[in-house]
Amino acid sequence: MRKVLVTGSAGFIGFHLARLLLEQGFDVVGYDAITDYYDVNLKRRRHAMLHQSPRFRAIEARLEDFAQLHSLFADERPDVVVHLAAQAGVRYSLENPRSYLESNLVGTFNVMECAREFAVGHLLMASTSSVYGANTEMPYSEHHKTDHPLTFYAATKKANEAMGHSYAHLWNLPTTMFRFFTVYGPWGRPDMALFKFVKGILEGTPIDIYNNGEMFRDFTYVADLVKGIRLLIDAVPVRPEDPAAIPAWDTLSPAAPWRVVNIGNSDKVRLADFVDAIEAECGRPAIRNYMEIQKGDVPATWADATQLFELTGYKPTTDIREGVRHFVTWYRDYFNV
Repeated sequence: MRKVLVTGSAGFIGFHLARLLLEQGFDVVGYDAITDYYDVNLKRRRHAMLHQSPRFRAIEARLEDFAQLHSLFADERPDVVVHLAAQAGVRYSLENPRSYLESNLVGTFNVMECAREFAVGHLLMASTSSVYGANTEMPYSEHHKTDHPLTFYAATKKANEAMGHSYAHLWNLPTTMFRFFTVYGPWGRPDMALFKFVKGILEGTPIDIYNNGEMFRDFTYVADLVKGIRLLIDAVPVRPEDPAAIPAWDTLSPAAPWRVVNIGNSDKVRLADFVDAIEAECGRPAIRNYMEIQKGDVPATWADATQLFELTGYKPTTDIREGVRHFVTWYRDYFNV
């Protein structure tokens, strides 16, 4: 039985991943600061559900607290680390960029230092589709350049990828980065579009729809996403003996046991159509407040998930209407509406 440390275990994705790992027989150690970026009650409810398993334990602390993190590594000696904790949100990075510096850069450095010292077998770290930034070539391939991030959030994640590569090269630390594409589903964050749209529609209040609904997103259902992460745990990168032999689809570094992998549904959905699906599931129309595109937003995202399939044999498949239905069912139950 392997032990996995999940940072951000009370978060949206971390909770779903920890639950899947527990179901599959892993020991899971959680690490989360339970910050008040959004409703802490939602985070505590997630953790409470995980604590129902005797194979889950968690500590509440910030990644910036190196002594606390180091002590946890020394006590638990995890075999695998999945680093999901971060200051999330593209738009919030316009208001409070320092929080991204501290959490996403300093916090990630601390995780890498501990993973190096305690010789973790596989370090997996979350990046984002936002790193593609001003790139207009689609679908987004991991081989595309990501030199023009449009927000500080994306810049910190791009930096994490580079930091991860350097540690993989210097210390032979197997590292997999994954780029998420617009994750949604039950237990989601209140600052995300689906949560806001469902809340507004059910309460009869206006919802803001940017770029007049002419935006496209590769919506990825959270259960599909965490299944991809789980399978990537077993796809441990190895420093290549012959870089020329690396397959064309593979982003394995010629100089390190490191790769970056898209996890997306490989299907772009128009924002206005996304709202249509939510209206149909809620059984009532939205009061639509059409607005111009926000600073830092990109008009479209779309994943090429070929590499994920080549590595794991898996491809996310949940249809947007099915995923929205699961979320609305959860929302009605959670808020008793």
